[in-house]
Amino acid sequence: MPNEYVAPPQTCIGHVHLKVADLDRALAFYRDLLGFQITTRYGDQAVFLSAGGYHHHIGLNTWYSHHAPPAPLHAAGLYHFAILYPTRKDLASIFARLQAANYPITGASDHGVSEAIYLNDPDGNGVELYWDKPRDRWPHLPDGSLYMYTHPLDLRDLLKELDTSYF
Repeated sequence: MPNEYVAPPQTCIGHVHLKVADLDRALAFYRDLLGFQITTRYGDQAVFLSAGGYHHHIGLNTWYSHHAPPAPLHAAGLYHFAILYPTRKDLASIFARLQAANYPITGASDHGVSEAIYLNDPDGNGVELYWDKPRDRWPHLPDGSLYMYTHPLDLRDLLKELDTSYF
């Protein structure tokens, strides 16, 4: 039986909820470095964070993971989740912030439809920080399907989006 249901075009991923080993360590990353704001906190067990006043984009909890090691790399589970920034300048700003904090990144790619910076949070969860290029600039194959690729992202060019020099 073919799948006839198609999700509505306005459908989006609303939030991610992560198991973490240490709530304060996770907050140092998501709140203090990435700039998300706490909307709700449940003692030392869980916290919900948001950008722009939404109820939560990121949930963090220690319910099953307090002081636990990171999940194994070669096992089923979360590969990464992505945080979408509204503009290329916003992506440049968070990249400059990561650089200033000497926070390690694991990659930076131009995917044709987007530009992305990859890193791991303190618990080893993969995080993608990205912005979407305007849809009219998305590359397509001759058959009309999207052509998404992975090319190196020119980080020096990205930083040119900022008013000050970071290099």
